[in-house]
Amino acid sequence: MKNYEYEKFLKRKCQNNSDSGFDALYIPDWLFDFQKYLVEWSLRKGRSAIFADCGLGKTPMQLVWSENIIKKTGGKVIIVTPLAVSQQTIKEAEKFDIKAIRSQDGNIDKGNIIVTNYERLNNFNPNDFIGCVCDESSILKSFTGKTRKYITRFINKMPYRLLCTATAAPNDYVELGTSSEALGELTNSQMLKRFFKYLDDKGQKKEIRQQNEAEIIIDNDPNYFRKLSYRVAQTIGQWRLKHHAVEDFWRWVSSWSRACRMPSDLGYDDNLFKLPKLNKKEIVIEPQNITPGMLFNVPAFGLTEEREERKRTLYQRCEQAAHLVNHNNPAVIWCHMNTEGDLLEKLIPDSKQIAGKTSDDRKCELYDDFKNGNLRVLIIKPKIGAWGLNWQHCNHVVTFASHSYEQFYQSIRRCWRYGQKKAVNLDIIVTSGEIRVLKNMQRKEKQASVMFEKIIKHMNNVKEIKDNEEYKLKEELPKWL
Repeated sequence: MKNYEYEKFLKRKCQNNSDSGFDALYIPDWLFDFQKYLVEWSLRKGRSAIFADCGLGKTPMQLVWSENIIKKTGGKVIIVTPLAVSQQTIKEAEKFDIKAIRSQDGNIDKGNIIVTNYERLNNFNPNDFIGCVCDESSILKSFTGKTRKYITRFINKMPYRLLCTATAAPNDYVELGTSSEALGELTNSQMLKRFFKYLDDKGQKKEIRQQNEAEIIIDNDPNYFRKLSYRVAQTIGQWRLKHHAVEDFWRWVSSWSRACRMPSDLGYDDNLFKLPKLNKKEIVIEPQNITPGMLFNVPAFGLTEEREERKRTLYQRCEQAAHLVNHNNPAVIWCHMNTEGDLLEKLIPDSKQIAGKTSDDRKCELYDDFKNGNLRVLIIKPKIGAWGLNWQHCNHVVTFASHSYEQFYQSIRRCWRYGQKKAVNLDIIVTSGEIRVLKNMQRKEKQASVMFEKIIKHMNNVKEIKDNEEYKLKEELPKWL
């Protein structure tokens, strides 16, 4: 009896959650083999996350997952997406003969799969749905964001939940806690308490020094990286994964999520999923006007100086972007300020801009025009349209330097994605005064690559343990006993 109670105690402490779903009822032949695996796995889990790279077919997987929930329960499923993706999801459903309707006003009478965008979620009643899909769920990464809190409350009583994104934790492992909380696993604070250690200023400096010396060699100047790492750590929080909890942490993460950058990460063939060549070119502009108060141009330091640098070089940077897209092929320009977008639209005759002030209906029209070839050059901010869209018809991307690696990565992957037939040309425009911004983006790019490799290694190589097989290892007594 005591042994039985102790086994129950160990099971409660184990981080492998139990399945709360069911075996798939409907798996169409048009899904690829790795997609079938992910759908079947997520349905068995009931509440799960799929961290699949751009172009691996998260939308058809979401639709098939939703169809299974409906066939099993007879209830309704809501798919929540960024605005730009909602209409695209409907078109994907039509292509695969799955009935889905787009609604923004809360009307759900015409179908069982309802597609809406995050901005309109407050028009719906969570009690009307048995399941929810959050597309591009990296929107949940903000610990204190109002959107994250509302979405988490909206879905927290639904028995079936699915999170899908290509950027699970763009800045730090800690961001995985917000996804866990949305799925009903450990809350963000519980995750931090169990797996992470809080560092004061003294401990933080020591940890960063040890990490820099033992693990990470990213910049040729280690002193620069150490200082930059310390500033970034202060910004995103003073938490680090406990050394003795690394394997347990990833084992726990792998109990509710799966990740892949390509099918081979899950043990499947990559033949149909090979990315074309990416021709990346960094164009450094020397400003015509000297930095005020200086004898020569110097790199901007801090956000205030960087903003002033962008304003000071506005025309020069936009003129360079207009020159780069002076051809007859489709191109997309990613800007970060309204003044950039307005000036670019004047400099490029056959272009249109999607801005924050653009109405939702007009945005959808411009997205369709660009995708269908009726608009040659699209000017847009990453925070508006960098998620989920398929622009394989376009192979020229122009962007300005930014500190946000997630926005940078997602904006490139609208064109550089599976299904693209041509090599993609990426032009990054930066002034000599923004060289620190460029270095920071390069550092984050390398860091994100290392992070995803660790996620793949730990998530997908962890052996799934059945409940009735746990704690069956034979005990061996030492010889001296």
